[in-house]
Amino acid sequence: MTSPFNPVGVLGAGSFGTAIANLLAYNSDVLLFSRKAETVAMINEQRMHLGVKLAARVMATNDLEEMARRCTLILPVVPSNSFRPMLRALAPYLRPHHIIIHGTKGFDLNGLEEEDLEKPGIIVTRANVRTMSEVVREESSVVRVGCLSGPNLAAEIVAGQPAATLVGSRFREVIQAGQMALNSPKFHVFGSYDILGAELAGALKNIVALGSGIIGGLGLGRNIQGLLIARGLAEMVYFGKSLGAGSQAFIGVAGIGDLVATATSTNSRNYTFGTRLSKGETTAQIRETMPELAEGVRTLRIAHQLARHYKLHVPITTMLHAVVFEHYPIEKALEYLMSYPYGVDVDYL
Repeated sequence: MTSPFNPVGVLGAGSFGTAIANLLAYNSDVLLFSRKAETVAMINEQRMHLGVKLAARVMATNDLEEMARRCTLILPVVPSNSFRPMLRALAPYLRPHHIIIHGTKGFDLNGLEEEDLEKPGIIVTRANVRTMSEVVREESSVVRVGCLSGPNLAAEIVAGQPAATLVGSRFREVIQAGQMALNSPKFHVFGSYDILGAELAGALKNIVALGSGIIGGLGLGRNIQGLLIARGLAEMVYFGKSLGAGSQAFIGVAGIGDLVATATSTNSRNYTFGTRLSKGETTAQIRETMPELAEGVRTLRIAHQLARHYKLHVPITTMLHAVVFEHYPIEKALEYLMSYPYGVDVDYL
């Protein structure tokens, strides 16, 4: 099968970008961007990257102009803190005919740095927080924008295990483009017009995965892990509604589907971060030694500030922030969460 988008561009040669490139190669040629010339040379010569054998249809480049010139469909897969700089570098070569479907599950801080969030007097509102699709529209002339959100652990995709994702977009043609480019016998693409809900679900579930990793690392069992995931989903919905989304996306593939995968797998960077935290490592030590960013740590910091401003009752987020950033004892945080006076089980549908 050949996609009408040929080649398809992938921006970012990390683990997920590499996995997406191999998926796309089932239907089309792929141009994989890396900033590093040595990485590009290694990919094109050795056909390996990050221990992954690359499909024959994947070629690498470090030329953004070439990617924009040759690719109508481009999938940026870079960390949230690098997303806006990357779009600014790409924007001069983008035109309204381009389609961008990003795979970044996090938030952009408009005019702020992550470290600013802990400064006295800083107030973070929805006006300070951008989803990645909003960054694309702010920084470029591209109108047709979408997001990938779903249970997409890179290691499982690379291993050829079956999976699915959701393309969220306000435009049917963007959803169809994602489906034509990515659908294969082992990978199914759902569609949704609620791009905001899909992006928020994809970002916020990483917070819950941090907590689930802590529980897993402490060996506390599946009962408490299931409870955390269920109550974490409720907090995700509350956050989503406060930021302008409905609840539907959170109980679909992009929400609970992604949440279960990310909050229970050792292949999840966020789960692994929590596990290491439970073993006594500090946040700084883990961040310095993890090869790729655990998005949930950055998202946690942003969500905590949003919750303070909007006066949201989000005990899991509050306690995780205290543990990750304020050296609060994990045991006391668990005691607090177990005794928190939840009123009803489900009240967000």
